[in-house]
Amino acid sequence: MIKVLVVDDERVIREGAVRVVEQCIPTAEITQCEAPEEALEQAEKQKFDIAFLDIQMPGMSGVELAKRIKKVSPDTNIIFSTAYQEYAGEAFEIHASGYITKPLTVEKVNRELDNLRRPLEDDDRGLRVQAFGNFEVFYNGEPLRFKYTKTKELLAYLVDRNCAVVDIGEIRSTLWDDNEDRSSYIKQLRKDLVDTLKNVGANDAIVVMRGGIGILPSKVKCDFFDYLAGEPKGINSYHGEYMQQYSWAEVTHGSLEMRESEK
Repeated sequence: MIKVLVVDDERVIREGAVRVVEQCIPTAEITQCEAPEEALEQAEKQKFDIAFLDIQMPGMSGVELAKRIKKVSPDTNIIFSTAYQEYAGEAFEIHASGYITKPLTVEKVNRELDNLRRPLEDDDRGLRVQAFGNFEVFYNGEPLRFKYTKTKELLAYLVDRNCAVVDIGEIRSTLWDDNEDRSSYIKQLRKDLVDTLKNVGANDAIVVMRGGIGILPSKVKCDFFDYLAGEPKGINSYHGEYMQQYSWAEVTHGSLEMRESEK
């Protein structure tokens, strides 16, 4: 669970910041404080992954609060928020992760979250695909819904092919065990996939070419891709199961089992 601290002495601004953070990190546990002293007490009780701090506050500035939080929790990412630019230099002297001019927006917060000094290990933001076990797709921690059930299987096959641009003929022969002409339907599935990803801002994960479609692994968080890259989190996620609901996935499953047996 990602833990986030939001500190601002103005209630309306503070609550607005909380709403923005909730959109950016839906799974986060958020603690909001009005006074710096209260925030410091909370930081002494629990470790926060990120602290959004207003700089100008009565009694103790956000910069001073950040220094004290760093003493009890050195790994906390500090992101300052203020209506004034002149504090930027002082803020970065303490190695803050970010500096946002008010008001906080989803775009501004996401930009800072993408460049944290200490990245979040269990960050669920963005497009995430689960290939081990049953195939599932999530965006910001929530299941992604497609218009057609078969669209999800199309995406699964693109993940299975790992970078390759797949043409309509290959998709038809893999997803259907017959000789019917499904070109029109496949085009509908492709459009559904592109439109669904575009609606959540993840359309850059898909490559569409004349007669073909593919996925960019660099734009997707995926246990299968991590496994192939030799990442410990991917290797540790594999427990002998791969896209269980799709029979065509047995070919890749077999290659994974072979790799495991050779270790």
